[in-house]
Amino acid sequence: MLTVDGIDTYYGLSHILSGVSLTVAPGEVVCLLGRNGAGKTTTMRSIMGLTPARRGSIRFKGQEIARKKPYQIARLGVGFVPDDRVVFADLTVDENLEISQRPPRSGSQWDRRAVCEFFPPLGAIGSRRAGFLSGGEQQMLTIARALVTNPEFLLLDEPTEGLAPLIVGMLEENIGELKARGLTILLAEQNQKVALGLSDRAYVIDNGTIRFHGTIPELQASEDVRRKYLLV
Repeated sequence: MLTVDGIDTYYGLSHILSGVSLTVAPGEVVCLLGRNGAGKTTTMRSIMGLTPARRGSIRFKGQEIARKKPYQIARLGVGFVPDDRVVFADLTVDENLEISQRPPRSGSQWDRRAVCEFFPPLGAIGSRRAGFLSGGEQQMLTIARALVTNPEFLLLDEPTEGLAPLIVGMLEENIGELKARGLTILLAEQNQKVALGLSDRAYVIDNGTIRFHGTIPELQASEDVRRKYLLV
């Protein structure tokens, strides 16, 4: 469903990603692991067109998207959950969902009712302004807002970062349910326990370069890779 082939991405003159390549097949959950500053978020932003790659190819369902605008990529069926939980703070929960909702594609039927069933706490706070939500509530809203676009492919950037263990456990179950429903996901995450428990395959990035790609058992068996690129 997604093929990233040899992308180079810069912030100004700083060369952040160097020849990054990865693939995600339909129905897979693939994790992108790495320390802070390794290039996970830049990879996600490059795929979404927010920080366009200067070189290389990004194809979604066979269509080149590397030169498309973020709104064009979203309309093709790519949902994005950023790491900084950007919500419209002055709007209510319901208004955040309303302005994001798009008509369902075949097989998809996410709307306000469906996401509030998926995230029950949101149903009780629909009239509350998003700026007054807790971190966990904002993360639920951010994911729900991506789901109501009815995506075929979801980019999840650090969904458990900075959250209490109870909320982390709940989100882990939610993401597992999305996987069970067949949603294709690329998950950038520092919480290895969560990421490895949810994913089919893993990529490890360090200093803007992919250092490992393999199955979860292969990564778990590679003590050298984990020690060199993942341990703090």
